[in-house]
Amino acid sequence: MTPLGDLGDAAGCAERLARWTAGYSPLPGRPDAYLAPDGSPRGAWPRLLDRLGRLSEPEMMARFVSAERHIRDAGISFRVYGDQREHAWPLGSLPLVIEADEWRALSAGLVQRAELMEMILADVYGPGDLVAGGFLPAALVAGSPEFLRPLHGLQPPGGRFLKLYAADIGRGPDGRWQVLADRTQAPSGMGWALENRMVLARTFPDVFDELRVERFPAFFQAFREGLAAGAERADPRICLLTSGPYSSTYVEQAALARYLGLLLVEGDDLVMQDGRLHVRTVSGLKRADALWRRIDADYLDPLELNPASRLGVPGVLEALRNGSLVMCNIPGSGLCESGALGAYLPGIARRLLGEDLKLGGPPTWWCGDPDGLAHVRDNLDALTLRPAATPQRGAGRDAILGPQALAADRERTVAALRDRPFDYVGQELDPLSTMPSWERTGSGLHLVPRPFVLRVFAAHTPSGWQVMPGGFCRVAERDNLDPTELRLGIRSADVWVLSDKPVDSTRLVQTRTPRVRRIPGHLPARAADGLFWFGRYAERAEAVIRLVVAHLRSIGDALATDIRGNPHGPTAERIRTLLTEWGAASAAGLPTAILAQEALTGREVRGSARAHIESARRNAAMLRNRLSGEAWRVLADLVELLSLDPGRAFTESQLLGRAERALSHLSALSGLSQENLNRAAGWHFVDLGRRIERAINTCDFALAFAHDEANPESLGVMLALCDSQISYGARYLEGVALDPVRDLVLLDPYNPRSIAFQAEAIARHLAELPSLSADGVPEPQCRLAARIVAEFRSSEAADFDAVGMARMEAELERLADSIGARYFARGPEAMRPHKLAGLG
Repeated sequence: MTPLGDLGDAAGCAERLARWTAGYSPLPGRPDAYLAPDGSPRGAWPRLLDRLGRLSEPEMMARFVSAERHIRDAGISFRVYGDQREHAWPLGSLPLVIEADEWRALSAGLVQRAELMEMILADVYGPGDLVAGGFLPAALVAGSPEFLRPLHGLQPPGGRFLKLYAADIGRGPDGRWQVLADRTQAPSGMGWALENRMVLARTFPDVFDELRVERFPAFFQAFREGLAAGAERADPRICLLTSGPYSSTYVEQAALARYLGLLLVEGDDLVMQDGRLHVRTVSGLKRADALWRRIDADYLDPLELNPASRLGVPGVLEALRNGSLVMCNIPGSGLCESGALGAYLPGIARRLLGEDLKLGGPPTWWCGDPDGLAHVRDNLDALTLRPAATPQRGAGRDAILGPQALAADRERTVAALRDRPFDYVGQELDPLSTMPSWERTGSGLHLVPRPFVLRVFAAHTPSGWQVMPGGFCRVAERDNLDPTELRLGIRSADVWVLSDKPVDSTRLVQTRTPRVRRIPGHLPARAADGLFWFGRYAERAEAVIRLVVAHLRSIGDALATDIRGNPHGPTAERIRTLLTEWGAASAAGLPTAILAQEALTGREVRGSARAHIESARRNAAMLRNRLSGEAWRVLADLVELLSLDPGRAFTESQLLGRAERALSHLSALSGLSQENLNRAAGWHFVDLGRRIERAINTCDFALAFAHDEANPESLGVMLALCDSQISYGARYLEGVALDPVRDLVLLDPYNPRSIAFQAEAIARHLAELPSLSADGVPEPQCRLAARIVAEFRSSEAADFDAVGMARMEAELERLADSIGARYFARGPEAMRPHKLAGLG
């Protein structure tokens, strides 16, 4: 990348800065992060803009495009709550910058507030002195849905209710930071902040280094140590509990699990046994020592909390009570997210800490208190009304009823305050503060003020509370959008805390040398299932593409005739029939180009190559913490390559070119699996899926093109589909014949495309996977694989007529089902504890 000093002259830099900032002014009534009330730039903004100004706008745009390409290639995405579609991660190109002095003051207030929340939870679930002393209304506690009675009297393992605290903050009317909301339930956003940093640091590495931006690794290392603090075992197994791939924050959770080396699990992956929490793995039950939950507390234990929950683990609260499980954060900690608590925090801080809050919030009155209700009624037109309890997820500030809405529905509001006043809080809630954001017009880039909310994080570590030097910033693209919740129209921004001294790189090094390990780790059954089907779907896509290629081009040598010249001949008809039977084409009689386009790119066609690739990508999405960035890029390229406009007609030549490029991408994906995946259980399952699917597909190919009456044209197609023309030509000079073709694609153990080769590989994989039986007797899937291998070793080509091939295909399907029953079974009867050995 071009050094900053070589980009443009001082005059060009000054001209760009003047144009970017021309006309920039804070929105009426809103404090701004860039400009102070007197119109002067704040803190670090001049330094940032000056350095960006040394870049020409074409260079800037090239970097923006590079960042967007990286986001796409890495599969960084998000879901809006309630929407199953994935959207590309909306990272803005301008970071929020904060000077070191300002950040130190902000951090001190955040640490004080985090410790105060910890003390409140310890009292509420313990002695109850705050309620007894009149500092906290009993109704506010007992009436909150976040107060979990089964947890009263709990002594949290590790001694902490909170291991992670977050706060949504913005600038108040006086320009100082204030807390808009406390996040103590299961704070999200750290993974997004991490992804933002990785993208923007590689987009502007020169600017990043020159401005001395504080780094993240030391914080995350300390946070991980804090997660493990209090565990019974010296080398604890830490799990991150997610609600699954359709969670709006799943990508973020996977990024955190990968970065921190945590085991990403769902509720079905966990089970209680002997009073301890265990992970269901392909090796049996393995003990979980610490759990970072990212699901709401009410869904955590269906036995004691919400019986309708399917996200949690029955009986897990028992592990908390007996001290065998450390959790971040303890269930019930969401009580501190109540908007009503803000009315009492100043008094509680003076009571528990002996000092005023360093980081306050907007003035608040709880309507369950007579004095608070009276004040709200008297000032209803000047206040904002919001729920006292935590609003439903996805509601954000939409749950807030401002003065304008109050005026439109005043009668209903007054009635609600009369009937259920304790459900509401009145606040002096000012419009959100703004920060600069890029806007592109015909004359180039300009800076415009946009509303933002900054989420900052504090983690309790073995050395006390530490604040992440940055945060998760959400910026609205329009003035009338609220960025409290991430949704369409909201962008994210990296947060740069600028150090006033050189960044100490030694802090990023491990404080102690870790013990050398060569263990492969334990693979959850759910992850094994996803990896297995990832391999199968990739192989299905390849089989469909190979059929289309065979239909679109000549075999091109002496082994067969050109079937393009006879698109309705018997061999072509068999290809069309097979594509239809596989669900890749809606009808065998379609024109060749239409049939090929449908089989390759049909979005609504369940068996098309595109459908299989998207299924593979969905399975990969559940395994984001296990696949490399290169694999994601190949998958993204494949999806793009096979995403053609269905309303546009493509020629056979164009479709052939796309199909051939797709085969190259699939070969790259297979190579990445072979070269980049550690030879642990995960690799075994990816390759098992590919091998089984390839063997089954080859059976179908043989039934269609290597049957007893097959002509040279069909046999040539068979060799092409199995990518075995070169091997056949090197062995036989006489031309294609049935038995030699069958022997090569079915029985030859040296041909990586033959069924025999797949069977041998499957048996090796199964032999290397862990066994759950201690009696030495092979498990059912191993016995079945051994029988298949033995049959191929002892058979001749003539043995595999149509009946023999159909029987072998059924045996392979049985083997796939047997593997699934052994390793992937789910539900209440899946991998029952009494069946499992190897607890550890």
